[in-house]
Amino acid sequence: MKKIGVVLSGCGVYDGSEIHEAVLTLLALAHSGAEAVCFAPDKPQSDVINHLNGETVEQQRSVLQESARITRGVIKPLHEASAETLDGLIVPGGFGAAKNLSTFASQGIDCTVDDDFSRLVRDMHAQGKPLGFMCIAPVMLPKIFDVSLRITIGTDLDTADLLEEMGAEHIPCPVDDIVVDEEQKVVTTPAYMLATRIDEAALGINKLVSRVLELAE
Repeated sequence: MKKIGVVLSGCGVYDGSEIHEAVLTLLALAHSGAEAVCFAPDKPQSDVINHLNGETVEQQRSVLQESARITRGVIKPLHEASAETLDGLIVPGGFGAAKNLSTFASQGIDCTVDDDFSRLVRDMHAQGKPLGFMCIAPVMLPKIFDVSLRITIGTDLDTADLLEEMGAEHIPCPVDDIVVDEEQKVVTTPAYMLATRIDEAALGINKLVSRVLELAE
């Protein structure tokens, strides 16, 4: 059974992992007979958002504890993740990718990426293991790798321009498809950068999971 790491960044689209993307990823892995091994940074969230009105709440929450809501408590601190024990890695989107796994939401092209996350992604890549990033999560890739990658966040021109400015090659992509950098074994899909319904998001996510598992052969 293939073991695929899934890195989460909280619980909720505006301040953590996009829940539909995370659950669809876990479901697709289960349907494919793979084992999902979930991780999240053990640190405070960048902020906490009221998902009813979009306003910031004066609270402090743990990224790891919030991510555990999605995984029913079966999750490990990100610093414990080891590329040697995994066959591939998938990262759902949501603002947590741009706030908790990186500082892209506040700093744009000058952002930094969580050290433990960068280490894991680089180690996976160095061992020739595939990476799947969805929604806004691909914006972290140019900050992790020196090589230019073929990636997508869909069709958002402003974000695509930022990716190009950071050194990536952005490929426009519809919600139901994926972009694969075959040489680097990186798979990306727009998910909720374009999706308006959960079934739309599922189309590209299912393809991404399938391709990551194929590349993990």
